[in-house]
Amino acid sequence: MFRRCLLLAGLAALLVPAAARAQGDPSWKGGAAKVVITPAEYMWLSGYGGRNKPAEGKVHDLWAKALALEDPAGERLLLITMDLVGIDRDLSLAVCQELTKKYGLPRAAIRLSTSHTHSGPVVRSNLSTMYQLDAKQTKLVADYADELQAKLVDVGSKALANLATARLQWGIGHCSIAVNRRNNKEKDVPALRAAGKLVGPVDHDVPVLAVYDNKDRLMAMTFGYACHATVLDGYQWCGDYPGFAQLALEKRHPGAVALFWAGCGGDQNPLPRRSVLIAEKYGDELADSVDAVLRGAMKPIDGLAAATYKEIDLPFSEIPQREALVQDTMSKNKNVAARAKMLLQELEKKGSIRGHYPYPVQTWRLGEHLPWTALGGEVVVGYALRLKR
Repeated sequence: MFRRCLLLAGLAALLVPAAARAQGDPSWKGGAAKVVITPAEYMWLSGYGGRNKPAEGKVHDLWAKALALEDPAGERLLLITMDLVGIDRDLSLAVCQELTKKYGLPRAAIRLSTSHTHSGPVVRSNLSTMYQLDAKQTKLVADYADELQAKLVDVGSKALANLATARLQWGIGHCSIAVNRRNNKEKDVPALRAAGKLVGPVDHDVPVLAVYDNKDRLMAMTFGYACHATVLDGYQWCGDYPGFAQLALEKRHPGAVALFWAGCGGDQNPLPRRSVLIAEKYGDELADSVDAVLRGAMKPIDGLAAATYKEIDLPFSEIPQREALVQDTMSKNKNVAARAKMLLQELEKKGSIRGHYPYPVQTWRLGEHLPWTALGGEVVVGYALRLKR
């Protein structure tokens, strides 16, 4: 999975009095854009291995959105968010390479993030061994990925074209819908919550970055939360609670683009769950948290931007031998069998199985005091808490 886990942490921001430059540096620029990425045909949904048929309907559209920023020195950053469970590495590389070629943006300046909704489509090879797709569905998955790549480049291009004078502010709110799924049994959560006895690490912060135009109108807001987007498990397209939160914020702030990114919520679930009404309720609660930040004393962003990107070669703990893979192809567990077949194909094609994964770590610094870290994959909350400390 190539999902971005993002963390906003302004640990040094309080060193600068907010009243000193409350409006932020007006020589920044911002631009936003959005595009519908709902599949044109009903295809397999991603996120759950137990599904056995394609999508059958739609709760609301899925979106890709982009926020372009430019600091006073002309350094540009581009964030692209998607209402998807994740994208694979090849698609990520292709999008970034095309944007680099067209606009000269270094890889460090391009950030791709998904909401991790489990009610979006399968995207190319991401989680591919979870699904048993026939020829028609396999083609739909391939065609959708090609269309998605074009749309991601296009929405990024439009955000860059929309760059205009702006000021940036940030703050951190609070929302308590996330529950540590390792330490609390789902059926017990309502009683545990009522008794104040939920246990396990959580990250209930709601980081918010707001972009205002030169007439003090809200142009865009990007916000994050560390929790799975798994309220729903049916057969309809939906952005889950992050999708509802974005819809609510854009309704409350006409003309503004709301972008959600998933935090380090690999071990966090929205509980209780399993209904559209609950997903909408959580979305409204998260939107309320964002609005509380927007109404409060946000901190200005002054100074310049900086960006870094590095891939760390993380070795796999064990590389299966051919004999073991052949045996696994006969497993009654369809996921084990599918994984074995995929690795055997890699072995036949390349002569060996890759022994490591190029794990991406990305950092942005906005102004003098706001670091923003991105980690690849389905990262658990402990990493966010440790980074903040």
